[in-house]
Amino acid sequence: MTDASAPAARRPGEQVLAALGLGAPDPSPTDASPHTFPGGGRWRTEIPSCEGPEALAVVLKEASRLDVPIHRISQGSGVWMLTDSEITEMVEATAERDIELCLFTGPRGTWDIGGSTRTDSRGAGLRARGHDAVAGCVEDAVRATELGVKCLLVADEGVLWTLHRARVAGIIPADTTLKVSALIGPVNPAAYAVYERLGADSVNVPSDLTPTHLTEIRRASAAPMDMYIEAPDDLGGYVRMYEVAELIRRGAPLYLKFGLSKAPGIYPYGHHMRELTLATAKERVRRGRLALDLLARHGAAGDMAPLGSRLPGELRRFETYS
Repeated sequence: MTDASAPAARRPGEQVLAALGLGAPDPSPTDASPHTFPGGGRWRTEIPSCEGPEALAVVLKEASRLDVPIHRISQGSGVWMLTDSEITEMVEATAERDIELCLFTGPRGTWDIGGSTRTDSRGAGLRARGHDAVAGCVEDAVRATELGVKCLLVADEGVLWTLHRARVAGIIPADTTLKVSALIGPVNPAAYAVYERLGADSVNVPSDLTPTHLTEIRRASAAPMDMYIEAPDDLGGYVRMYEVAELIRRGAPLYLKFGLSKAPGIYPYGHHMRELTLATAKERVRRGRLALDLLARHGAAGDMAPLGSRLPGELRRFETYS
């Protein structure tokens, strides 16, 4: 249903620029994504880097105060950095509000003893080095899902495929969703389609992709896309709030991730970083409010997916094997 009181859709500054003879051509319908989330809607929201129950409480309180709708809350330090009671507290708090909770799985290359990640090339990056690292990710996945977590974040193609196979085999719940980290995000449509077939239910893409890149991806895959509208500094520090409406038009179904630039990294989180973590958690919600206000002013806020929706719809997969 269309809100009669909502402003007409427009691009930033277009009326003034047109009056000055600087207007841009109308957007082409051929470059728009034809896809939506199941149940309707073209965008959902995500607050990332929520590193424990205390940060989660800050996010939920600030979201209520600023009226910021949240579909998903994600954590980056990993399942292994949380106690069972902390995970249970986060599961219960998000379930009470019908928000999806996503926790990162297991060891990653940038934290282990592998020297290649400390070279200029960064080597294999976050990927799981060796059998034991994959095993650690699987251990985290089983533990988290047994405690009620329904979304797992992965940074390795082998881990993704293994967890998808475990999901198909009933080792972890069939409705568990698997999310690909921005730190291994694909940058072309062929790679994006491979992640979908390996079991990804949503795929982070780097925040420096152009609208044209998003259109190219959408011609190859309908899997939900995650994108930092404001990226942390280690992912480029890009701030793309004024582009949100166009990013949705090209990239839907799209999770709008509200990160934070000009802030120190907090992974792996511990209480020695408590004040910074709580302050940045609160500010991420405020950044979300700013981006949603821009969407509303540009007449593009009406396509949000229903709150509480979390599943990705029918996606294409490689055939699994025993």
